[in-house]
Amino acid sequence: MDIAPFLAESPLPFNYPQFDLIRDTDYRPAFEQGMLEQRAEVDVVVTSVAPPNFENTVVALERSGRLLERVQRVFFSLVSANTNDLLDEIQVEMAPKLSGHRDEILLNTAVFARIKKVRETHAALSLDEESRRLIEEYYTDFVRAGALLSDKDKQRLRDINGALASLQAKFSQNVLSEVNKSAVVVDTRDELLGLPDAEIAAAAAAAVERGLEGKYAIPLLNTSAQPTLALLQNRALRHRLLEA
Repeated sequence: MDIAPFLAESPLPFNYPQFDLIRDTDYRPAFEQGMLEQRAEVDVVVTSVAPPNFENTVVALERSGRLLERVQRVFFSLVSANTNDLLDEIQVEMAPKLSGHRDEILLNTAVFARIKKVRETHAALSLDEESRRLIEEYYTDFVRAGALLSDKDKQRLRDINGALASLQAKFSQNVLSEVNKSAVVVDTRDELLGLPDAEIAAAAAAAVERGLEGKYAIPLLNTSAQPTLALLQNRALRHRLLEA
């Protein structure tokens, strides 16, 4: 397990992930290390003896969690496009942990107190409009996340958020699984007139994977229109595909 590919921004154009260096087993320790580092960064903000100001509170929070952000950006893009059993397992395991991590920051009384103080005093500071906007956004985000709730209600919110995170992870996996299983099955090659040979071969292979050897399966994509509709000449099949 190696979190090195996540420790700094990728040198590739647009910071594209270095998938040649990343292994599926790297995500779990990278998530854990990312949360650990951000907790330490937030603790620095909370334990600061200096009066709260834009730099030591809002900017410090804005700069925290860079490792975690990089891991999440790559991982959740990947599981939505090219997942597997291990990634699904990690997603279900990490969902409530990440929810708890966010709540640990957003429901932190000391953190919110510093943000509130900055908001109350920022009018006297020499800040540009962008910085003033950021202060307001942070204050609003914390309030909407439950910062003004009682301790009892905060705990209830944590429980709800954790449960929702787990359910959402499972739901997204179930939807993806159903989408991947969905296909229109065709009995003869003649019905696929218009499709290139490579796509017909892919349809035959997809049918074999579904235990339908000798037939053809056109997997459905999670879009409003299927690309093969523009190629198929069989009107009845286009109709079936569009309805499916």
